[in-house]
Parts: sequence; structure tokens; C-alpha cells
Amino acid sequence: MKNFVLFFSILFLLKDVSAQDYKWETIPIDVKSSFRALSVIDDHAAWVAGSKGWIGRSIDGGKGWSFQQVKNFEALDFRSVYGFDSLTAIIANAGSPAYLFRTTDGGKTWQSVYQNESKDAFVDGLDFWNDKKGIAYGDPIDSKMLLIESKDGGITWREFPENQRPTLNPGEASFAASGTGIRCFNKTQTVITTGGKVSRLWRSNNEGKTWKSTGLPIIQGEESTGAFSSVFWKNKYAAVVGGDFKNDSLTGKHAYSTFDNGKTWVLPLRPTRGLRECVE
Repeated sequence: MKNFVLFFSILFLLKDVSAQDYKWETIPIDVKSSFRALSVIDDHAAWVAGSKGWIGRSIDGGKGWSFQQVKNFEALDFRSVYGFDSLTAIIANAGSPAYLFRTTDGGKTWQSVYQNESKDAFVDGLDFWNDKKGIAYGDPIDSKMLLIESKDGGITWREFPENQRPTLNPGEASFAASGTGIRCFNKTQTVITTGGKVSRLWRSNNEGKTWKSTGLPIIQGEESTGAFSSVFWKNKYAAVVGGDFKNDSLTGKHAYSTFDNGKTWVLPLRPTRGLRECVE
């Protein structure tokens, strides 16, 4: 097959690996945080979100970063971020209570736009189709996936009715590892990746009103296993990656691609070196 897919846990896709040499540079920062969320706007602006309430922003292509903690929420672990531009972004924390915050001044101040006090509330990711319509999801509450939507750029959020929220199997949830467990594309389509004891792709063609699920051949069966991330393009290609975060060097059923919109899944010719939490 002339076309082939390489899976990366870093956020870029190489079309011709041999054509260019890449050099990594370490950017020194003066904050101590575990960053799991990244949103790249363009060649200049990007956002990161992490533990201990830290949010970072770059406006010069990643060469320099400014960091600020969300005031009064310095203990939260922010694992999801969606940037609209260099000034406006949405962040979500992992854990209960679950919060979504929004900034319009580059992270200087944040407004709480959603809060869920359920002991099981846990936001795993969020994405937008455009600058108005977006969706966020999380672990199940009473067996129903947490599912909320915004139609005004994240200013306000509405929980989906219970009959529109997917029913998950015991031990099926998701991983707030990179924010790429949910994808919004083609104006109305959404795909959500679940993992754990059961790992599936949940698809909606109508902005989350109805859902269909398909099983994945990826490693699963334990709460620490399953798919962590997926990506879709051209209405027929897709890739999923994952593994076991308790045994992150375990190789095997960790990465798959499909060329027929998910009817069949194939392993890469050369496997990853274990757990992968993001594919792009």
C-alpha cells in the first residue's frame, strides 16, 4: 500500500519523514505542572493546561510562554483546553466537582461557565465545530455518559436529556489524557472514544442527538486499558491509539488504522513502543 500512517503521541502528522530533519528545543519554564492539554490555534497562538491550576499561552509560535493559575482554583487539574484565538479559551478540570471556565483576556481572568457537583462528575474532553457550537463529555453518571453542549461559544452550557446520552457498560469510561478522545468535524459529526473494561467509538451525525457505537480491537478488559485518542479524515480514514497506563511499556494491540470508515481495522507494520495517549 503506497499510503501509510505513522502514529505519533506528539501533535503533528508527517507527510514525508525523510524529506526534512526536525530538531527539538527545550523551552525553559518556571512553573511546576503536569501538562496534558494542548490547543494550537495557528502558527502563532497556542494554549496548554495542566495540574495545580496552571494555564499557559504562547503568541509567538511556542518560543515564549506566559503562565497563570486560575484564581481560587489552584488545586484543580486542568486536562482539557480549547482555544478559539489568542485571547479566548475554554478549560475543564478532571475530577469532581467538574468545572468549565472561559477566558476572553488571554487567561488573566476566568469565568465559571459550568459546574457539576455529582461525585461521579469527570470531564474527559471538549471540542467545537465552529466558534459557536461545541460539546463536552465525561465519565458516566448513573451509567449515562456526561454530555453537555454550548451554542454560544462556551458562554453557556446545557446538559443533554438523559435519553440522548449514551448508556455505557460497567467499567466503560474515558481517559482525560490529551483532550483528543472527542472529535467534532463535518459541521454535525462527533466521535467519542471510550476505554476501560470496554473500549468503543461512539458516533453521532446530528450534533449528539443520537448515537451509534462500534467495538474496537484495541487492548481492553481492565480499567487502565483501552483507546485514549482517535482521529478521522476524508470520511473514510481513521486512527486510534491507546494501551494500558498501568503497564505503559506493554506492546501489542495499541494502535490501529482504518481505510474504510471503520469497517475493518489494521495494525501498523511497526508497533508503537507501548502506551500512546494521542494521535493526530
